[in-house]
Amino acid sequence: MQQLDLGLLLLRLVFGVFLAYHGYNKVFGGGGLAGTARWFGSIGMKWPLWQARLAAATEIGAGLMFAAGLLTPLAAAGIVGVMVVAIVVEHWKVGFFIFKPNQGWEYCASIAVVAVAVGTMGAGRWSLDRAFDLELTGWTGAVVVLVAGIGGALAQLAVSYRPKETS
Repeated sequence: MQQLDLGLLLLRLVFGVFLAYHGYNKVFGGGGLAGTARWFGSIGMKWPLWQARLAAATEIGAGLMFAAGLLTPLAAAGIVGVMVVAIVVEHWKVGFFIFKPNQGWEYCASIAVVAVAVGTMGAGRWSLDRAFDLELTGWTGAVVVLVAGIGGALAQLAVSYRPKETS
C-alpha cells in the first residue's frame, strides 16, 4: 500500500504544484495579470480581467489543495474545469498534439484525467484529507469531480465565452 500512497503523493505534488505555478505566472509572469487579461479578451472571454483573476485563483488554489490532498475531489474538479475551458477556448482548434504550433489539447486532457483519477481514488494516506478524516473516494469522488468540474466549465463558457467570428 505504501507504493500506492507514494504514487498518489507524487502525482498530487507534481500536477498540483505545477498548476499552481502556472496560475502564479498568470499574475506575476511576463505581462502580469493585465497581460493575461488582454490575451483572454483576444480569445473571446468576456470580462477578461475577471477571467484572468478567476483562472489564476483556480489554478493556484486548486493546485495547492490538490498537492496537499485537501478536499481532493473539489480540488480535482477545479483542475478539470480549468482544463476543459482551456481545451474548448484555445486548444481544440489546433488538434490533438501539443507539439503543434499553438499547442493541441493532449496535455490539458492528460492533466484533467490525472485529476479525475486521483479524485476517484482519493489522495491517499499521506494527505490532509486523511489527517482530517475528509476522504471522499470511489464513485462519489468521481461524480463530484466530473459534475463540479465539467459543470463549472460549461457554466463559465456559457456565461463568459464568445468566440471570435472567423471568415
